[in-house]
Amino acid sequence: MPDTPDTPDAPGKTECATFAEVRALFVDLPGPDDDAYQAAVARDRELTKPAGSLGRLEEIAFWLAAWQGRQPPRVDRPRVCVFAANHGVAARGVSAYPAEVTAQMVQNFISGGAAVNQLTAMVDGDLRVYEMALEQPTGDFTQGPAMDEDTCARAMAYGMMAVEQGVDLLALGEMGIGNTTSAAAICHALYGGSPEDWTGPGTGVSGSAYDAKVAAVAAGVAANRDFLGDPLHVLRCLGGQELAAIAGAVLAARLAHIPVLLDGYVCCAAAAVLHAIDATFLDHCLIGHVSAEPAHAALAKRLGQRPLLDLGMRLGEASGAALAINLVKAAALCHTGMATFAGAGVAGPA
Repeated sequence: MPDTPDTPDAPGKTECATFAEVRALFVDLPGPDDDAYQAAVARDRELTKPAGSLGRLEEIAFWLAAWQGRQPPRVDRPRVCVFAANHGVAARGVSAYPAEVTAQMVQNFISGGAAVNQLTAMVDGDLRVYEMALEQPTGDFTQGPAMDEDTCARAMAYGMMAVEQGVDLLALGEMGIGNTTSAAAICHALYGGSPEDWTGPGTGVSGSAYDAKVAAVAAGVAANRDFLGDPLHVLRCLGGQELAAIAGAVLAARLAHIPVLLDGYVCCAAAAVLHAIDATFLDHCLIGHVSAEPAHAALAKRLGQRPLLDLGMRLGEASGAALAINLVKAAALCHTGMATFAGAGVAGPA
């Protein structure tokens, strides 16, 4: 059964943060451990296989070593985090499901009945569900900012709490009715184009509901245009508490040298805010899968990433990221467990 931490406004859990405090953490972001990376590359040359024959599994092993700062890399304590929050824009009919489904799905996670429960159990992972003031949805961003700075910064700080000592791989995801509308608005604000370029069916909307979703994305960007020159204010004005928490978790993982797997469109839209601040910000992240949400592939390309899996999934709730933990584990196990040419008495390449 997953652990469910207290909500972000629980006494004593999160200090009130500001954007200035958040920005101070951006000043000297740690980079990859080059010694660990080079040691992993050197070992790979000695393994009983032709060079490059494990394809992306080799690249993943190098990435894992570099960002864990150790050789050999290991995945012993993966954590899957699902942040859940509600969105005021959902009242505009942008989803096929009512807003109360967010809380109902949180209970499903707690009861062990969701897809992410099964996928986390399969990798012997630790599932944490972060319920973020579901009774207090964000403002309707078509009328102005979804959050004030204090609320957004506190949600980021709360997300940072998901990163704890001992975790060696973090998979991030979300739950929140209306949040693909929020993701589309963030991407439209960051990258331009038309609202339709970034708006998809989400939970399955079509026809007039899809038209309402596109209109909400356009109206949200128009209503908040004066603030959208700053990526953190893009998050504040068009995001939700769960997206802010994801951004905070990505930041904290970078500071703690913990590699991250990002889930689908909503999760990557939250991370895109950090990428817009610094194009190297997501170097410790991989995208677990490419969602069937049409704009996700375009967003992944903007982030300079090639997702690990393409299975037509669009569930959210960290399901794709959790599934991709298997690939990262496979990469680490092959890299660590395979014999060397010398050790196995096998002739190496001529």
